[in-house]
Amino acid sequence: MSPATNPDATSRPARIDPSADVIGAEVGDGSSVWHLAQVREGATIGRDCVIGRGVYVGPGVAVGDGSKIQNYALVYEPARLEDGVFVGPAVVFTNDTYPRAINPDGTPKSASDWTPVGVTVRRGASIGARATCVAPVQIGRWATVAAGAVVTKDVPDFALVAGVPARRIGWVGPAGVPLERAGDAWVCPRTGDRFIETDGVLKEDTDA
Repeated sequence: MSPATNPDATSRPARIDPSADVIGAEVGDGSSVWHLAQVREGATIGRDCVIGRGVYVGPGVAVGDGSKIQNYALVYEPARLEDGVFVGPAVVFTNDTYPRAINPDGTPKSASDWTPVGVTVRRGASIGARATCVAPVQIGRWATVAAGAVVTKDVPDFALVAGVPARRIGWVGPAGVPLERAGDAWVCPRTGDRFIETDGVLKEDTDA
């Protein structure tokens, strides 16, 4: 949320390390961009974000408030990260479905020879260290992608996925810990929040 839409927000300037390359990008109040990070033109970084050492954020990428992108992650355009997203160290978001350096006739490919496709990460989701998300995929709300996973298809809300290719191995709640089965429901052992699974889709139990 920008200061214009949050009148109670206290303005705190962004902190950008002198070694970082941030030109033509927008970095929100309270955010930090650390050593050797590169945030390209047209990118938008929300409020209270952390962009770690050596991170790459491509042109036009949008990063929501309160997100954390850890050291050496590569977030290629046109990725979209909603609020509160965690991206672990050395994670890669791809953007080319059929990558090639040259055309069939041997001429170098240029930007006009392909259309970039992006990864979308919904609110509160977490991507573990060295995971790869192969665009175009969507990571659902509060989902967790295990370290080293390769995501090749959409991940449902609250899903815990792991492996190559990534497959669902459980459910997680906003607290980040695996949910436990309790009769017809799933329950977070930390918060007590309850969830109902229907046809492979998990939703909050609003009647709890």
